[in-house]
Amino acid sequence: MTKPFTFTSIFMNNSLAQIPHPTNEPVRSYAPGSPERTSLLKKVQEMKATAHEIGPIVDGKMILTGLSETIHPPHEHAYTLGLLHNSTPEVVAQAISSATEARHDWMRMDWLDRAAIFLKAADLLAGPWRDTLNAATMLGQSKNVYQAEIDSACELIDFLRFNASYMEFIYAQQPISSPGVWNRLQYRALEGFVFAIAPFNFTAISGNLTASPAMMGNAVLWKPSSTAVLSSYYIYKLFEEAGVPPGVMNFLPGHGPTVGDPVFASPHLSGLHFTGSTGTFQYMWRTIGQNINHYRSYPRIVGETGGKDFVMAHPSADTKAVATALTRGAFEYQGQKCSAASRAYIPQSLWPEIKEELLAQLEEIQMGSVEDPSNFVNAVIDHKSFQKITAYIEEARNTPGVSVIAGGTYSDKTGYFIAPTVLLTDNPKYKTMCEEIFGPVLTIFVYEDARFEEVLTLLDQTSPYALTGAIFAQDRAALAHMTDVLTDAAGNFYINDKPTGAVVGQQPFGGARASGTNDKAGSYLNLIRWTSPRTIKETFTPPNNYRYPFLG
Repeated sequence: MTKPFTFTSIFMNNSLAQIPHPTNEPVRSYAPGSPERTSLLKKVQEMKATAHEIGPIVDGKMILTGLSETIHPPHEHAYTLGLLHNSTPEVVAQAISSATEARHDWMRMDWLDRAAIFLKAADLLAGPWRDTLNAATMLGQSKNVYQAEIDSACELIDFLRFNASYMEFIYAQQPISSPGVWNRLQYRALEGFVFAIAPFNFTAISGNLTASPAMMGNAVLWKPSSTAVLSSYYIYKLFEEAGVPPGVMNFLPGHGPTVGDPVFASPHLSGLHFTGSTGTFQYMWRTIGQNINHYRSYPRIVGETGGKDFVMAHPSADTKAVATALTRGAFEYQGQKCSAASRAYIPQSLWPEIKEELLAQLEEIQMGSVEDPSNFVNAVIDHKSFQKITAYIEEARNTPGVSVIAGGTYSDKTGYFIAPTVLLTDNPKYKTMCEEIFGPVLTIFVYEDARFEEVLTLLDQTSPYALTGAIFAQDRAALAHMTDVLTDAAGNFYINDKPTGAVVGQQPFGGARASGTNDKAGSYLNLIRWTSPRTIKETFTPPNNYRYPFLG
């Protein structure tokens, strides 16, 4: 354990500095012949040729535990990108000690200096680190050029810049003071450490799950997904270069129970920041509840989990807009988004046109390696996902009343490839209309136009989730009515647009019901969860006798 860092600002604190006004990072086109395309593809090849060795990082030092497994691109699983060393219980214990010690100085650092570190990280990512994070995401998670750009570059940059601004906003919220009294609120870090658990599907989420509590002065134990460890490791190195001190972020790749059990047993656990499956989140919530009398404080629990996201079309909808929303919403990043369109309700009167347009678009889509930017669809993340998704397809193929009208083919010979698959069902409660699949499978129910109201109610009651949803209509009254009826059906609600692609600062993200706590990543609502306010009342001329005037 190294000596805790100390920080003394070189500037006299005699000004009310302001965070630079955040704007969304422009998305680069990566068009054929563009300099950014050439540069990124070169970085992909360089990174592919590098033998990466990654292990837990505690107090700023990597630990090679020897409990190792190889890292492979999902689209080329015979190729080895490197070696991952998993955490041990002893390493986790060291990380807990490191975090609790680092908290003391980190939370006392001037908030402007903490902000400066993460604003620097954003600028590094916008510049010299952009290709690195994008290439790691492409290779490790099988994202195409565009999906990597909007995720590992633009969204993470936006999280860092906007969160710094939200931090300033939160700290500015202060109480009123009466004559002779000065009241103020101090926004302390939570007492202990925050446990951040990241999914594989978004590099930006992995970065934000740890950066948002850290920005507010917390020390964090960060468990990345083992199937996204390459990009998560480079995020850690980015934060390190930006100036995050040792011990503030301890990086703990490894298997769930090995990392989680000692963390949840620690009395210093003060928060859980999670994105992943509903079942895992509910298990962790139960575990925290069972241990509640063991903790020094009640842990903050923030989670974004699953979704069974819908597209609902009214008979007045634009057919090409609906078809395009289904293609993009269901099949970008192979449907491995918690916001992906996975069930659709289409009126009978529009179905022939929508079907024709949808199938025509799917016919044009190419599938293959991320190293060929002309491929729209790449591989699903691993063999376990491949088996789960294809099992749904095969069951649908053999179920009366369900037909495969597009795709349905797959192969894991060189990579975990599943063609974009569209199912048509006459049963609106068929399992693929209800259960989260997390893959490139869209199920469509065609309803009689006269049953529109009935189907709205059906949609709302079909799934336990309430993450994202989209409605389509040209009739304004219909849009207003659908928006009202589906009030609780989605935390991110889209009108005449696909149900994916939330942008930081524009559409804060999160859902309720079985989809999570709806604490809205990308807004002040999330950041405020990582503070423990302290009210300070200062009386300038305190009374010197107990007697009040009413006593005469």
